[in-house]
Amino acid sequence: MKFSATAVVLIVLGVVLLMNNLGLADFDLGRLIVRWWPAILIVLGISMLFRRGGPR
Repeated sequence: MKFSATAVVLIVLGVVLLMNNLGLADFDLGRLIVRWWPAILIVLGISMLFRRGGPR
């Protein structure tokens, strides 16, 4: 089974938006992205390193 960071990001984004639309949580997506964008870049970089033996 191959890990796909893009798929995980899309799933998490979908869950957050769905919870916000259903009123289960009060998320300000813009504020979350502004605060956590460096962590997102780090996770994507790490996933690229572990994909098929590292970068080429």
